[in-house]
Amino acid sequence: MSTKYVFVTGGVASSLGKGIIASSLAKLLQARGYKVANQKLDPYINIDPGTLNPYEHGECYVTDDGAETDLDLGHYERFTGCPTSQANNITTGRIYQNVINKERRGDYLGKTVQIVPHITDEIKRNIKLLGNKGEYDVVITEIGGTVGDIESLPFLEAVRQLRWELGEKSVLIHLTLVPFLSASGELKTKPTQHSVKSLLEIGVQPDILVLRTEHKLNNDLKRKVALFCNVQPEAVIESIDVSTIYEVPIKMEEEKLDEIVLEKLDLPLNSEPDLDSWKKFLYKLNNYRQEVQIGLVGKYVELHDAYKSIAEAFTHAGAVNDCKVNIHWIHSETLNEENAEETLKNLHGILVAPGFGHRGINGKLLAIHYARTNNIPFFGICLGMQMAVIEFARNVLHLEGADSTEMAAKTKYPVIDLMDSQKNVTEKGGTMRLGAYKCELKEGSKAYEAYGQKMVEERHRHRYEFNNEYKEAFEKGGMITTGINPDTGLTEIIEIPSHKWFIGTQFHPEYKSTVVKPHPLFVAFIKACLS
Repeated sequence: MSTKYVFVTGGVASSLGKGIIASSLAKLLQARGYKVANQKLDPYINIDPGTLNPYEHGECYVTDDGAETDLDLGHYERFTGCPTSQANNITTGRIYQNVINKERRGDYLGKTVQIVPHITDEIKRNIKLLGNKGEYDVVITEIGGTVGDIESLPFLEAVRQLRWELGEKSVLIHLTLVPFLSASGELKTKPTQHSVKSLLEIGVQPDILVLRTEHKLNNDLKRKVALFCNVQPEAVIESIDVSTIYEVPIKMEEEKLDEIVLEKLDLPLNSEPDLDSWKKFLYKLNNYRQEVQIGLVGKYVELHDAYKSIAEAFTHAGAVNDCKVNIHWIHSETLNEENAEETLKNLHGILVAPGFGHRGINGKLLAIHYARTNNIPFFGICLGMQMAVIEFARNVLHLEGADSTEMAAKTKYPVIDLMDSQKNVTEKGGTMRLGAYKCELKEGSKAYEAYGQKMVEERHRHRYEFNNEYKEAFEKGGMITTGINPDTGLTEIIEIPSHKWFIGTQFHPEYKSTVVKPHPLFVAFIKACLS
């Protein structure tokens, strides 16, 4: 069977949840036995979000093959359990870079290189990369931004052309907002009408409208939207606000989104979607027996999307432990010696988040010191692990001024140092140690106990590493290496065995946590916080 395509666009406002709708549809089709892939087209000119400040674009999500991608790829993986790759996230920057490289090689010799057809052809080629593999029945492509954005126009033009070429093999879903005006007590459909009008001006007709709303939509309103927007009334789908994103697939099943898509793609319904494990997870999520208070210490906590995968990994781990994880977002820049105890004293566990640069470092060190000296379960990820090493070096090993060469290039005790492979790297984009690498665990360690196996693979995103010249001193002092990369000897995991639960990982375990397979380290951390 040849691959069919679904396109998801958005209008009226950004952040309506195109990624969640695309992920939910993928989950429903997958539950009916179809092989589905998700991809994201991002309109910005950066090659990838790897060089973007998290305040600009939220978390940078890393795939097994080392691609730095949009955070929506995290949703795709968490919902479907299928790993993504470089082919699942395409930016305007990559499209233009490819076209310019072809022009310099002479591929277009004699031609004037233009948006149409050269840029749009390159977009179409990238959209079809996953489909051309022959592995998928349906490819769902989410287009970033909103209709009307200048940056999105080439993508929408490519979709217009592709839909014409594909014929019956494609469906377009348009997600819009139906705002509620409290002053008049009315739901307003005009923004949706104008959004669809903008699409029609580009030459794109949506097949299905998904309407985000805070209030139930009655049938009259749905019929009105259908009439003005040239869609069937049953193809006007309500997407009402829910307490957790994991309820959205169930809501979309109730609205028959998957059935409508399959009908329009001329695909059989097969069996009813098998969502038993998903519903069990939701039941546990909503029927917890206890609550746990976790402090997430980071420097981007104003924007929760900066730590999206960590927050979702806590949700997954909470369900396994029959508890609700309440995250206390603690800004590391505001944490100081005067307020640290008051801020941290009621927490059951502390996680120090990843990041780069020296801003907020002292607050992270204080949080780690408090967790270590008060026997509170501690989890450090990437920079959080490195800060745990520095705190231990200074306060237990008494290496005064011990630091990372990232923060203090001339420190006397560089317990964290630039990796050898990074020493001649000058460019910033896509040059870190990225992607999945093996980690060999020490038997008898808490990490080994959590994973239940000797060898694991985890995803990385860093330039600096634990300096193994200090390994012996740390082990004598009571902080041991319990995970190493078997090829390089790189320290991947540190632990303090005498502590209740104190683990730091150089890798990012949060990237691999899904609804079906919650990450074992997060599960073990929450379990320790409850005991």
